[in-house]
Amino acid sequence: MNTYLIFDGETRAAMELYQSILGGTLDVMTFGDMGMEGPAADGVMHAFLHTDGGLRLMASDGGPDNEVVHGTDVAIALNGDAEDEATLRGWYDAFSAAGTVDVPLEKQMWGALFGQVTDPFGIAWMFNVASGDEPGA
Repeated sequence: MNTYLIFDGETRAAMELYQSILGGTLDVMTFGDMGMEGPAADGVMHAFLHTDGGLRLMASDGGPDNEVVHGTDVAIALNGDAEDEATLRGWYDAFSAAGTVDVPLEKQMWGALFGQVTDPFGIAWMFNVASGDEPGA
């Protein structure tokens, strides 16, 4: 399963931020690339970020005739264990510098390190570093 985000004209800026933090290769196709003309031609029809670590994130602008409504129903969860802690902390710090910290990255009652940041585009990013001592682990 891949995460697919829909933005209202901000896809390129959002995906460039995500690439600057997560690394990887970003491919962007505009509506103009598919033959559309006029002001909407520069809009992003499809963007795909893929990293060497296997993360995949896709996004697009809503399109010239589609209203995009932002809400709190989308979050991207980045999970790992102690081996991944340095990478996840680095991403958390970079997203924190660009966005708003909702939950500081710290040990939670369930035993894992967890934090959440909302980026400048309204997307919540959750970071979870499992300790192996969590209930059900």
